[in-house]
Amino acid sequence: METMIHIHQLSKAYKGTEIVSNVTMHIEKGEIYGFLGPNGAGKTTIMKMILNLVKPTSGEIRISNQLVTPSSYQYLAQIGSIIEYPVFYDRLTAVQNLKLHCKYVGYPEEHRIQEVLETVGLNDVEHKKVHEFSLGMKQRLGIARAMMTKPSLLILDEPINGLDPVGIKDIRMLLLKLKNEYGMTILVSSHIVSEIESIADTIGIIHHGTLLKEVKMADIRKENVEYLEINVADSKQASRLLEEKLHIHDYQVMDLETIRVYQQDVTQSVINKELVLNDIVVNRMDTQQSNLEEYFLNLIHGGRQHV
Repeated sequence: METMIHIHQLSKAYKGTEIVSNVTMHIEKGEIYGFLGPNGAGKTTIMKMILNLVKPTSGEIRISNQLVTPSSYQYLAQIGSIIEYPVFYDRLTAVQNLKLHCKYVGYPEEHRIQEVLETVGLNDVEHKKVHEFSLGMKQRLGIARAMMTKPSLLILDEPINGLDPVGIKDIRMLLLKLKNEYGMTILVSSHIVSEIESIADTIGIIHHGTLLKEVKMADIRKENVEYLEINVADSKQASRLLEEKLHIHDYQVMDLETIRVYQQDVTQSVINKELVLNDIVVNRMDTQQSNLEEYFLNLIHGGRQHV
């Protein structure tokens, strides 16, 4: 497939401290790329470098195979973006805000305003002033503004941050619509694993400024690792027993009461019997399958962690 964004060994340092380190990414045309990482991992800085708002210390960025230089700006015409939180003139309506945006960027097709408002589900509040909007409505208006000029690429930084479940679902459905019906390439960042999992074709996992993994969601779903989750009164005591009595070493202590056993050569009944015989209260024990959250946590923590 055609590459929309190619980033090669991108780094950024502030006052001698490297906050993005040798990141290489490939974002294909027409896909949703989920940029996943904890707050402060470097996601926003990389997005700002793509948009030339921040200059890289080293490395290379190409958009549609065009090299981005410190003075590049023409390529921005094909990109719509929301970085951090969308800001509007609160005492103006949605339509008035979009008209101002068209004038600011020199885009003549103001007739598209009704179309984009309908696309993001704001056509029934077009004359309502923005200060009356909910947070979710403001996010949708931000996406409307970002797609006003018919960009081929959308860059959205934490678009569901602070939204309620209804708002999150609205944004999720909107992003899938923009990809499936309009063929847009979307780079979307988040620290909420479940939401990235529900929409992304490819995942880029970043931690402490380093891209740990770039992987297709289809490949993660194929792996679908099965594990036994055990809820006990004392996970530390139970984990020591698993190691000493049953020689189970492939496990992860999740919290004070939860253990996940990945080892497949010891049955659930044998584990349960051993715990009960050693006076460890078992509250729950069931088989589950790993998902993106498991994949993400294992990568960030350098593999399954024993406590």
